[in-house]
Amino acid sequence: MGLMGWMGVISPFPFYYWLWNHPQTWVDLCGRGRDPSHVMAMVSHVLKLLQFLSLFSVSTLSWPPPFYFWPLFSFGQFLNFRVYALLGESGTYYSVRFGKRIPWVTQFPFGVIRDPQYVGSILSLVACVSWVPLSYILLWILGYVFMIHVESEEDPSTRAKPLD
Repeated sequence: MGLMGWMGVISPFPFYYWLWNHPQTWVDLCGRGRDPSHVMAMVSHVLKLLQFLSLFSVSTLSWPPPFYFWPLFSFGQFLNFRVYALLGESGTYYSVRFGKRIPWVTQFPFGVIRDPQYVGSILSLVACVSWVPLSYILLWILGYVFMIHVESEEDPSTRAKPLD
């Protein structure tokens, strides 16, 4: 695995780790009048693009995809879109860590699947295993597992406070 590909695949995870553990620093960096969740979303989209370019650069696409691709990828993306639809940008991008209060969501997939957005992303990655070297898939999944662990260490709703 080339260094650039490795860096591209893991690029979001140090960022997410830092934001989770130092949310006020991010709020301060964003400054007054800028929504830290929105700024996080914009940075995250750039990092996600780097991840996809890293995978695409080593992919060997072929048609038709293997039989397991459509069910895994479709359900994974369904979970991702469902989480985003329920939480919105603020809920998806750590708003409670940045001091916003958002309603607690219990609709499916919450309450049924723990960490549904990460599970959806992992399923989507596994669906691509016939096209992308396993080392890239496993490294990306390891990043998600790491963030699941980091985010499970503390209930963010206990830290919610007004933005400065």
